[in-house]
Amino acid sequence: MKNIKSLLALILALVLVLSLAACGGKSGDNSGADADTSDANNTTDTAEDGGASDVADNAQEGRTFTVGFDAEFPPYGYMDDNGEYIGFDLDLAEAVCNYYGWTLVKQPINWDSKDMELNGGTIDCIWNGFTMTGRESEYTWTDPYIDNSQVIVVRADSGITTFADLAGKTVDVQADSSALAALTDEEDNADNLALAASFASLQQVGDYNTAFLDLESKAVDAIAMDVGVANYEIASRGEGYVILEQELSTEQYAVGFKLGNTELRDQVQTALEALVADGTVDTILNKWADQVSADSFCFGK
Repeated sequence: MKNIKSLLALILALVLVLSLAACGGKSGDNSGADADTSDANNTTDTAEDGGASDVADNAQEGRTFTVGFDAEFPPYGYMDDNGEYIGFDLDLAEAVCNYYGWTLVKQPINWDSKDMELNGGTIDCIWNGFTMTGRESEYTWTDPYIDNSQVIVVRADSGITTFADLAGKTVDVQADSSALAALTDEEDNADNLALAASFASLQQVGDYNTAFLDLESKAVDAIAMDVGVANYEIASRGEGYVILEQELSTEQYAVGFKLGNTELRDQVQTALEALVADGTVDTILNKWADQVSADSFCFGK
């Protein structure tokens, strides 16, 4: 009897061991199958999303986005009568922040200190009628979004109607501006260099408000500047000024980031593409239609 009991106990123990082994093997098989399925799903999701969605997913919701701009460069960025910073470019930046859930910080800067601000990390980008033409290798850029020109503004009663009439005259230009580059850059620019050489003086000022005060008081005879800003200033100041028909140069505006900062550039680029597609940019263009021509908006074209 003792031997029979021992044999039964041994058989029961063997059955228990086999049962546990079977359960363990089944659990392991399911786990492996789930893992394979999960990996397959992840691979499929990645393959289907890719590109733009990856860029959007990497954008950190809730982060601040600090835009550096010239606070006296209407209609792209300036202070209104209520002391608020507004402008076409700032509206675009706000729309990008809304797209990602970012907080926009509008940071006015001295234009001739923009590189120091950008490289020092005080600002994330320069977005304020910032010309990429001729600076392509100095910053990391979005695609251009505005076609712009450099022009000459004079008083309507000045008698100046062509570039030839500027000989012996005094001309204001903003420091470190595209208009200054158009008049002083020696590369493939013989006509403008000759024009500048004909001036009695080419004076650099900090902002265009100062330049118009100089022009109004007849301290200078003309201003070299962006056509968009010129149109805005003339519309706001009355009929006492005209833009000469000849152009100094043509250029394009884009958003400039610190050289090599492709991650943030890609995020802003992706958002702008989406905002063009969903009609948000058209709404902003309609808001600023009196100052920014819809025909000049070139992003995606």
